[in-house]
Amino acid sequence: MGVRQIATAFITGAGGGFGARMARPLRQAGHTVVGTMRDSTGRNAAAAAQLRALGVTVREMDVTSDASVEQAIADTIAEVGTLDVVVNNAGVGVIGVQEAFTATDLQRLFDINVFGAHRVTRGATPHLRANGSGRVVFMSSLLGRIAVPLYGPYNASKWALEGLAENYSLELSGFGIDVAIIEPGGYPTSFIPNLVTPSDRDRVAALQPLSDAATQFLHGFEQALASNEAQDPQLVADALLALVTAPAGTRPFRTIVDRMGMGDHLEGYNAHLAQVTAGIFGAFGIAPMLARRGAGAGQGAKRL
Repeated sequence: MGVRQIATAFITGAGGGFGARMARPLRQAGHTVVGTMRDSTGRNAAAAAQLRALGVTVREMDVTSDASVEQAIADTIAEVGTLDVVVNNAGVGVIGVQEAFTATDLQRLFDINVFGAHRVTRGATPHLRANGSGRVVFMSSLLGRIAVPLYGPYNASKWALEGLAENYSLELSGFGIDVAIIEPGGYPTSFIPNLVTPSDRDRVAALQPLSDAATQFLHGFEQALASNEAQDPQLVADALLALVTAPAGTRPFRTIVDRMGMGDHLEGYNAHLAQVTAGIFGAFGIAPMLARRGAGAGQGAKRL
């Protein structure tokens, strides 16, 4: 059984960044969209209003709360009747010297970027399994494939998310559920102004001038984005639409979306990893699990 031609998509972190942009092409294609966010009547009220104007159902949800996630999913199924596509988009980034981030800083980051995605996926999969179909999409990053200094905790969270998605793809494939990862490069969205900095200010001061390099690095990156019109955030939304509408068996497991050059280098890395994984699975006699997850297992990644 495949995903219905007209799907119901449940998008986390729809208050800004990629999440808000993903809703428009899905709605234009006739899909039902449920967008979740925190504080939809406060600081995100304007974003919520814009989504509602598109015909999106806005639902209050905090990915760091089990109860909030479970309630939002239950309310959505009660109101809409089903779920077909779950998009784990909610996330936060960081900038700063890794040593200056405390363990509590990392716990907060992982609670959104990793545990939040697990909460939402775990909450939705019983319904998807009952339907015998569905799609779960994880919004990762090219920084989930390579480490870049001054983004250390974010690197770590996205590397963890990639592992989470890899295992979900293998374990859910036998239930007719497809899992996919989108790996964007850097884009000019609300993600950048909301980057989290280290809370240990004494350690920040002790690590000068390396700490100052983080600010300089970010400034240079923002200038590079401003001069590259091709790096349009809408490309990421279009990549999601392609995953939603692609026929079963043709959906890539990983999709790189980048126009700044980093994706060119990582495309081969993803393809090679797919080959390595296939070899190891064959050696241990578990290749059928890999084969079930579809085109992405053998073809590495698609690049947009």
